[in-house]
Amino acid sequence: MNILVDIRGLKKYFPIRGGVFGRPVGMVKAVDGVSLAVERGQWLGLVGESGCGKTTLAKTVVRLWKPTSGHIYFDVPDAVKAEIEASEASGNNSGKLASLLKENDLGTFSGARVRLFRRRAQLVHQDPFTSLDPRMKLKNIVAEPLTIHKVLSGDAQETAVKELLGTVGLSAGQLERYPHQFSGGQRQRIAIARALATKPEFIAFDEPTSALDVSVQAQILNLLKDLKKDFGLTYLYITHELLIAESVCDYIAVMYLGKVVEMGRPEEVFHTPRHPYSQSLVSATPVPDPKRRVGRIVLPGEVPSPANPPPGCAFHPRCSRASEQCREFGPELKLVGDDHYVACFHPL
Repeated sequence: MNILVDIRGLKKYFPIRGGVFGRPVGMVKAVDGVSLAVERGQWLGLVGESGCGKTTLAKTVVRLWKPTSGHIYFDVPDAVKAEIEASEASGNNSGKLASLLKENDLGTFSGARVRLFRRRAQLVHQDPFTSLDPRMKLKNIVAEPLTIHKVLSGDAQETAVKELLGTVGLSAGQLERYPHQFSGGQRQRIAIARALATKPEFIAFDEPTSALDVSVQAQILNLLKDLKKDFGLTYLYITHELLIAESVCDYIAVMYLGKVVEMGRPEEVFHTPRHPYSQSLVSATPVPDPKRRVGRIVLPGEVPSPANPPPGCAFHPRCSRASEQCREFGPELKLVGDDHYVACFHPL
């Protein structure tokens, strides 16, 4: 197994400020102890309701935000990660441990180190209209990463921009246009071209097709498949559309209230979900397949606030199988099948 991105115990909290002096009075636990590994060349789908922490996780992994705690390893040898883990477990807070974290944990990077990392990892936002500067022409938008990272300049940069546009299905004749002169699908192609400019190894997509028509969605997904194959890319793909995740992703992770509650291959997570939350998600998705037609599972109550999550298992107030154990302890992800993990004391 060749792991490119390894997330361990990742937390991202946002302070709630109040009072005259704006002091912290609480925390929004957007990502609360997520551990996730993305293999090189994998297309990992991250699904869940709005507000469960998917976007926060992606932005933290690519270091747009600094994590509150936990580790983010990018292309780090297993031996180094094991050494760090052993040192932490033994309580050895030596200078060697600090040096290892500084060299290998993205969460500790700052300044030039973060900027250098972003040549290898990019993020494509959900709405291309708001993620593209309306005052910049197409040629400047795509060239901006090349300029910032000092990859290319002059004629070489112009040639690279034209090649990138051709790669995503746009033409050099559109270089002088502004974002508002393109359709939604074309703007998303521009965002993808910009993300490809530095030749990254890893790209996180934050619901890149949710604002597009169905036919355009298919075109963008086919483009992503071709790019992944041609450039050997690794994807983290955030979506709330389970049918899309099932059709394109190699592996699926389900999030609920800042935690991953189930992971597995698409055929397992969507055909035989083991966590009660995953079951409700799948049952709410219209599927044009009579063999998979099941009764809708309506969950009681509302999603708790990440500023005040329930103790124990975060899902227990809405779970029909909750026990006293669920109310007191938070379950860890456990292997329940062939590469299928569930964070539940009473999985199906």
